[in-house]
This record gives sequence, C-alpha cells and structure tokens, in this order.
Amino acid sequence: MAAHGGESEAGILRCFGQQLRLLRTSRGLTRAELGAKLGYGEDMVTSVELGRRIPRPEFIDRADAVLEAGGLLTVMKEEVARARYPAFFRDAAKLEAEAVELHVYANQAVPGLLQTEEYARAVFGVLRPPLDDVVVDERVAARLARQEIFHRKPTPLVSFVIDEAVLRRPLGGRGILRGQLEQVLLVSRMRHVEVQVMPLDREENAGMAGPFTLIETKGGRRIAYVEVQNVSRVHCDREPVRALEAKYGSLRAQALTPRESFAYVEKLLGEL
Repeated sequence: MAAHGGESEAGILRCFGQQLRLLRTSRGLTRAELGAKLGYGEDMVTSVELGRRIPRPEFIDRADAVLEAGGLLTVMKEEVARARYPAFFRDAAKLEAEAVELHVYANQAVPGLLQTEEYARAVFGVLRPPLDDVVVDERVAARLARQEIFHRKPTPLVSFVIDEAVLRRPLGGRGILRGQLEQVLLVSRMRHVEVQVMPLDREENAGMAGPFTLIETKGGRRIAYVEVQNVSRVHCDREPVRALEAKYGSLRAQALTPRESFAYVEKLLGEL
C-alpha cells in the first residue's frame, strides 16, 4: 500500500482553492473582503485559492459559513487535512484516525502522538534539507491534531514502548525536553494509555531494526506501519504484520512495566 504522492496533495488543494474562489466571486467579494470576514489577511486567501497553502479546519468552517456554501467546503475538510501530512505518512494518518488499538515502538524520537508543540517544532527544525517555515507550521499543527485520538469516543487502546535514549536526547534544549517528559507522564496517566520504557542497560532489545506502529481498525483489520528516512510502508498482509506483533510482544516483555516506567521518567525529569 503506497503513500500518495505530491500530485495528489496538490490536486486536492487546487480543487479546494477553485471552489473557494468560485464561491467568493459568486458572492461579489474581493479576496481582501473575504479575508476580513474570516479574520485572515488577503495573502492567506490568495495562497489558499491558488493551492499554495493548506487551510486549517477553522478556516474551512468559517469560509463555509461566511460564503453560505451549505457544506460544499466543509465536506472537503478531511481530504484537505490529510494534505497537511507528508506524502509518505498520509495513508498511515488515515488508518491511525480510525484505530481501535494503536501500539507504537520508538527508538529515534518521542512518538508524534506524545509530542509537545515545542518538541515537534524542534524535530522538524533539525531535518535536512530544511523545511520552509510555513511547512513546519503545517506539520506541527497536523501532528498536534493527531493527538485528538486520546479524547475520541469510543476510546482506543494505545500503548508505547520508548527507548530510554529517546527520553534523554535533548532535542531543542533541556527546557523543551523537560516539558516533553512532563507530557509523557501526563498522557501515561490516562486509563486507556500505557507507556513503557526500554532501559539502555537491557541486554536484550527486539527493536534494533527500528521503529514501527501496529494498528487495528474498527473492521478488525490489523495493519503495521514502518518508516525510515521518509520512506514508508503500510503492511496489510498477515505474515509481516504477525512478525511485528511478535516483536512488539517481546519488546513489552523486555521493557519496564508501565508503573516502573512512570517512576523512571520521573527520575529522568528530576535529573534535568
């Protein structure tokens, strides 16, 4: 299952922009006038109409209401939102949003679902070649929007196994790491979330091949997502998924228990 490419993203944004322009002109509004009604500048409206900028959900909601579009714009909100993600993650983002179970192993950075805004910005900031500031803003907003999964009804079961090295790596500085560890502790208090730490001194670690995510959908589909160097793969076939499920089981057995992990993260926080 391959990720959609840039052409798909551009097509969605151009289509939305054209709809917005047609509705605006049919109401006799200039870009500046529409921007004023929406609380945005003329440049923002221009960029959205030309498909150069990804509008946030609140922009789409306001535009639909102001232009009396009757849902013509809001019906595209989900597809536009998916365009905020990099192409290699777009399929996984859709599956994640529909998950009833989600299990994540991380050994490079704190999982996106747990990241604070400051930490996420630091992660995107160190990428090379560097991302444009507008793209960084869009990626950060998209990453934070994914965290709505913790408050969704029905509540999904979510677990994480995080390598200790990740929790010690001060991306963006010690202050940002401190806030990030506090966020990990906060989320781990949720009844439907379990966070486990894989200590560096463990002599056995089944996750040396890299990070991965296991997803179970409402329809009972079991899927695995693997990503490295912006190259991703969504596994739907049972054999590779079963292999990663077995690996995750080993990781959970090798890591600290959730209660031990909470105390461990508190200890790391106290060292900062």
